[in-house]
Amino acid sequence: MTGIWRALLAMLALALLALAPARAQPVNITPQLIAESPAPAPGATTTLALSMTPAKGWHGYWLNGGDAGFGMSVDWNLPEGVTVEPFRYPVPEALILFGMMNHVYEHPYALLADIKVDSKVAPGTDLTLSGVANWLACTDKICVPEKAVVSVKLTAGDGTIAAASRTRFDAWRARLPQPLDRPGTWERKGKTLRFGIPLPEGTAIDTPHLFLETQNLIDYPAPQNFSRNGDWIVIESRANGDAAGPVAGLVKLADGRGLTLGFNPGKVPAAGEPVGDAPDGIDLAIFWAALGGAILGGLILNLMPCVFPILSLKALSLARSGGDAREAKVEALAYTAGAVLVSLALGGVLLALRAAGEQVGWAFQLQHPVSVLVLLLLAIAITLNLLGTYELPSFGGGQKLAGQGGAAGGFWTGALAAFVATPCSGPLLGAALGATLVLPAWAALPIFGGLGLGLALPFLAIGFLPALRRRLPKPGPWMATFRKWMALPMGLTAIALAWLLTQQVDGLRWSDIATALGTSILFIALYRHWMKGPDRGHAGKLLLLIPALFMGFLTYTVVTATPSAAVGEAGGESFTPEALAKARATGKPVFVYFTADWCLSCKANEAGAINREAVQDMFDRKGVVTLVGDWTNGDPAITRTLAEHGRNSVPLYLWYAPGAAKPEILPQILTPGTLTDLAER
Repeated sequence: MTGIWRALLAMLALALLALAPARAQPVNITPQLIAESPAPAPGATTTLALSMTPAKGWHGYWLNGGDAGFGMSVDWNLPEGVTVEPFRYPVPEALILFGMMNHVYEHPYALLADIKVDSKVAPGTDLTLSGVANWLACTDKICVPEKAVVSVKLTAGDGTIAAASRTRFDAWRARLPQPLDRPGTWERKGKTLRFGIPLPEGTAIDTPHLFLETQNLIDYPAPQNFSRNGDWIVIESRANGDAAGPVAGLVKLADGRGLTLGFNPGKVPAAGEPVGDAPDGIDLAIFWAALGGAILGGLILNLMPCVFPILSLKALSLARSGGDAREAKVEALAYTAGAVLVSLALGGVLLALRAAGEQVGWAFQLQHPVSVLVLLLLAIAITLNLLGTYELPSFGGGQKLAGQGGAAGGFWTGALAAFVATPCSGPLLGAALGATLVLPAWAALPIFGGLGLGLALPFLAIGFLPALRRRLPKPGPWMATFRKWMALPMGLTAIALAWLLTQQVDGLRWSDIATALGTSILFIALYRHWMKGPDRGHAGKLLLLIPALFMGFLTYTVVTATPSAAVGEAGGESFTPEALAKARATGKPVFVYFTADWCLSCKANEAGAINREAVQDMFDRKGVVTLVGDWTNGDPAITRTLAEHGRNSVPLYLWYAPGAAKPEILPQILTPGTLTDLAER
């Protein structure tokens, strides 16, 4: 999967680069071409620097950008008698963005190249250099191929270097990796790559990393296991390609220092004592704890108002069947299959988006108003169906399938329950789903499957435990009444989704949604009444144009509108990493909470604990600084912060005590006493 995304992103970036006009501004990484000596001497060599200054939140790339980046290239316009050597890059950093490895610079950096002036060039000759530079600039969310014209004024002279210029270039040179005077060796054993670096035993190594210039060889985000065997450093990692022959690379050692060297195919010494972090496989304790938490969390989701009516409908189906044991087991297994498969599918999409560099978390689809609109229409269709009014043609099919008996009905009910449960993040689910951030995809997918299994457990128990089935009421007229009562929680879900839509989209009002949906339902009802009469015909179908126009208007409004900005609550400021650093610098306690308008447990905690008058009064007396991270429409900085604390969903509550190095992660269910006790410490 990573290889496919890497190729697609690279092709897209190159295509955009080819279409982009040459320009100096605006760019997100500002280039500047600087010469160590503005008067290079004929017959001598001087150094040229291409200084790159990223804007806040942006980063540039090393020679080999990793999974989805590329380095610098310059199309030079050189005066006669001047040659420029390839750029030398400083030691990069390894940056993993949800499964993809990037070799980057997140701070100002400079690429150095030697220029040589021919001895035949006459002193005083204008040697001004210019060229078109091309590079890739990225944030945590987007990448932009950029180009700009760079130039530096040079005149053939005596090669004089000013003291300030020499100091500046010496600082840049200190960040370059040093060449190792001996080659290393590398070999492939199955899916494992092994590299040997001849390095004296006394060499300091801290948080090492191997960067390869050679492409199509190593799986970039795979763990790298470093060990020492005498005067050799041995590196083992996962292969991902078919490159052969000599390999060029750079090994980062410590404090930004690094070595460049070549690796020749050959025997690599056996692994020795581990150096730095040497992960091996997965942490089984994390995996089993996360799987158990996902199953229990999925079980709790059955109490959510959007899921409960669907589960109740299937229980009614069992009651209607008269308790036949075989039919009950078939439906239960089919229901489980539907819930598990949809949960796996949603988890797979989430992992694929992370692999593509997107910073997303659970319920990511609800950060997009179009997805909320689709869920709103589905909730309305199910509500009307429960009331026995009619079935909307576009959405009623799924509910019809869910309402029927047998394996098909059970499967579609489970699938529907899993789909509508995705907005919920109850107790245990936050930590369980957060564990998928540190697990490989093959180990993360069962966690999502566990969520579906937990969601299916009540119906699975009803299907396989006769004692539970015997407790179900006998079929009777009460079933029709109960079915209509189940429309209430589903209708409340529809109202909540409509409210969420007004929060996500600037300028969208309740009246807009009510008019569009109400008119559409009215004219569809008129159409159905018309088609039952004796004068039905093609003219009646014109009635469907009215709801089509209203729904088209609503969809257009949602798609084209500007997303609403996050608004702080409970007297708090909006969260940013800078705001957090500023708040902590005051020496006061800091309470940070991450929420979203579509998160039911978030809103329950805010109403029941955070926004309570007693809590706010205590916070005011103790000078507690409150920061609110609103994740309703998505925010890369919040997603990154959630991941740093082992979460990929909200809510998350952090308490920073004055002077504490790390925050205390609070429970997902808050009480006023929890917060006031913290403030009184």
